[in-house]
Amino acid sequence: MAESLRRMVNNGNFTSLQDKLEKWLDDYHINTNDQNVARACELVELNARVQGQLFTLLNLVASEGGLYGGVNTLKNRLLPWLSSGFAASAASVSADTSLAVLAEAADKDRQITEIQSHYEQQLDNMEKDLNDTKEDAAALKAELDETRDELDDTRRKSTGTMMATEDEIIRLKEELRLTRDEASSLRTRVDLVGDYERQVRVLRDEIAILRGERAALENGFPEPLPPLPPPRPGSPTHAKLTDSVRRSRLIGRYNDLFSIDRVEALTTLRRYIPDDEEMVQRIIFVGVQEAFHAAKMAFRAMRLRVRKNLAITHVGPETLEEAVLDYIVRNTDLFDVNGAVQDTIRAMNVNPKISFPAEIDFNLLHPFIREVCRCGWGMCALEPPLDISPATDAELYNELKYRRSYDSEFTAPLVAYHVWPAMMEYDRVVVKGEAVTKRGASLVRQSPRSRLT
Repeated sequence: MAESLRRMVNNGNFTSLQDKLEKWLDDYHINTNDQNVARACELVELNARVQGQLFTLLNLVASEGGLYGGVNTLKNRLLPWLSSGFAASAASVSADTSLAVLAEAADKDRQITEIQSHYEQQLDNMEKDLNDTKEDAAALKAELDETRDELDDTRRKSTGTMMATEDEIIRLKEELRLTRDEASSLRTRVDLVGDYERQVRVLRDEIAILRGERAALENGFPEPLPPLPPPRPGSPTHAKLTDSVRRSRLIGRYNDLFSIDRVEALTTLRRYIPDDEEMVQRIIFVGVQEAFHAAKMAFRAMRLRVRKNLAITHVGPETLEEAVLDYIVRNTDLFDVNGAVQDTIRAMNVNPKISFPAEIDFNLLHPFIREVCRCGWGMCALEPPLDISPATDAELYNELKYRRSYDSEFTAPLVAYHVWPAMMEYDRVVVKGEAVTKRGASLVRQSPRSRLT
């Protein structure tokens, strides 16, 4: 008897019955009528099973008391209760009902309830996540629409700006082309005018000389020539007295040309030739060579012209050459520096060692070439004169005339190209030049790029 009671307590049938009642109460208003009836039938069936177990226990307890054990209690409590109309359905609970089957059914109901609750909770979470996702998608769609509108607006504006910019570029290109054509035409006219002026000056000098010769032949005594200004008052040895001062000043000016003016010219050239440092250095060196050559040619022409004029009237104690040099030193303003600059640029344009982009020309170096021509003219007016050393590519490096540049190969015996010429007084080096030495210099020399016109 006690063992059967213990099993009944462990199964928890009454607890399961109470849980189902509470669950039915919570879901009563949610369930349909059929679901509520099914719940009621389920509870009645479970209650019948519990009552069957209780009647079995009652039978066992009564049998333990003998034939008349518990009769009074049954008469006082059970019979009045039965007479009130309650009767347990004997068919619902059979005598061989197992307590284990009831416990299994209770566990299955509990598991089903838990699974249903978990499923409903997952469903709620999924619905919540779905709603959040829909809200995010709606926000992204709104943002995408706004971005698309901004992109369309920007595209329309950029299209209009691009069209205006293209029109402006076309107009500017046309203006640039016209300006280049005009500049080329003006440059040609300026060159022609310079040539005409030079020819006119030569013709006037020749006419003046012929007039002076004719006057001397007609009058029998020499007269001063009108085209040349008379010598300024002063010592006839003015050139010799100022020679040392002019020499030291020209040497200093030559050094300044290398350290200051050359650097500025290099900076200007690198804007248009950014990827060829050797060509930039070659252009500067060739410009210096051509400028000195133009200055020497102009000095020789001036010297011949002055000698021819002074030969008629010279009677002083100094020699004719001294008088000619003194006259040139006193009248340095007669040097046509602009003509020398134009001669230098024309010589650079046909030099096969250098080239320049087609859209610009060597007039960019006009200030630098002008100062080099002035220096070359002054060096020619010294006694003895100063000059720059001749230079050729792939010549043997001479430490007395040149110093190596920073990017040279210091063991190379040949000069690849020159950076700055040396100043010479006959065979004596006054100021060293600079050169770049490389091995196989005669093989690595670059061929000049053709200049487009």
